[in-house]
Amino acid sequence: MTGRVVALDVGKARIGVAVSDPDRTVALPAGTIQVAGGPQDLKAVAAIVERYEATEVVVGHPLSLSGEAGAGAKHAEELARGLRAFLPVPVHLHDERLTTVEAERGLREAGTAARRRRAVVDQAAATIILRSWLEGA
Repeated sequence: MTGRVVALDVGKARIGVAVSDPDRTVALPAGTIQVAGGPQDLKAVAAIVERYEATEVVVGHPLSLSGEAGAGAKHAEELARGLRAFLPVPVHLHDERLTTVEAERGLREAGTAARRRRAVVDQAAATIILRSWLEGA
């Protein structure tokens, strides 16, 4: 399958965004969305999907290590449900256990300053989610 895929790392304050190339071989950070709640978040994601002409959306599903769905996972499920009703493309949930930890570690190892890490960790996590999804697709 071809066509760009947009991935989302859903947080309380920000949603990290990553996008693939049309051939789905590369995952690149694409910014963040400030969480406003409800329809504003759906519209912001829809604008990104339209801008990149994405054919699918992947929402990170932060299950606990035991596989349980806590508050973060339920928030991601609600966003995915809303996006499925709002967007004309398929929306998938993808297990994203420890992606933020992995993103933080990678940024720290790359020498990214703490203040800058906070600004980019969400999109770095979205990139890891997308890479993982592309490898499994």
